[in-house]
Amino acid sequence: MSIKVPKGLPALQKVMNEGFSVEVLEASTEKTLHIALLNLMPMKETTEADFIRILSGTSHEIELTLMSLDTHTPKHASPAHMQQYYKPFSQLRDKQFDGFIITGAPIEKIEFEEVTYWNELCSIIEWTNRNVTSTLFICWAAQAGLYYKFGIQKYLLPKKMFGIFNHKVLTPEHPLFRGIGTSFNVPQSRHTGLHEEDIINEQRIELLATSALSGVHIVQERCTNNFFITGHSEYETYTLDNEYKRDIAKGDAIELPLNYYTGNNPELPPVNSWHNAGKQLFDNWLRFYATDSRKRG
Repeated sequence: MSIKVPKGLPALQKVMNEGFSVEVLEASTEKTLHIALLNLMPMKETTEADFIRILSGTSHEIELTLMSLDTHTPKHASPAHMQQYYKPFSQLRDKQFDGFIITGAPIEKIEFEEVTYWNELCSIIEWTNRNVTSTLFICWAAQAGLYYKFGIQKYLLPKKMFGIFNHKVLTPEHPLFRGIGTSFNVPQSRHTGLHEEDIINEQRIELLATSALSGVHIVQERCTNNFFITGHSEYETYTLDNEYKRDIAKGDAIELPLNYYTGNNPELPPVNSWHNAGKQLFDNWLRFYATDSRKRG
């Protein structure tokens, strides 16, 4: 519908230059959903653009606040960009948000307690219990959240889970999957995974979607509006292509992303088979979990 972002944010102009139709919300209204994004990814503007696309494509008015950490200085983002467009957690701890998104981070092979900002992240997770209606933990953040809250360990995969995977909906009646059906495609790009039996054996959470090839995908914390999502429905068409070609250029041992390129030929365009389901998933999240009764339309 429409989105409000920090004034002058380059990622908004990038999305509009791509021809993506974005209605810019100039001022918040009673129906505006206040969403915060804790962006832990190294390429800040790429991730900002991903979430502007997916959120502005929903049927909701959104004001997006970009959050940074107090205890971590990003290596790949300019200090000027961070200072101008992001607010540190310490400045937002007294705020209330309808929705909160914690992104992944390229630190999967590091033990959680060895992550330099682990203590602050744990404090933020505790903060969400009081200040956020619904939280999405995505990719590494999903594993970190499940570990912090329930002690569920990640494990190292024999090779990178990389490509587009079909996921089965285990609870088709769940509001998160309204309009999606019983299966949907999602990009996955990670070096670690979760054991399905660990999820099933923990009574405080419920497995909602999984894949025969890529494993656990969406988990909900029971009695809350919190979701742990291992994949990337927010990715734009060429994200995996950029990752693949980057790794090839670095000389890394990387396989072709599965079910992604036309005819599995990296010289041909990728096939975006996940966008519609991804947009519906985020729309359902906002409508049924991040929206209180005053804002439902």
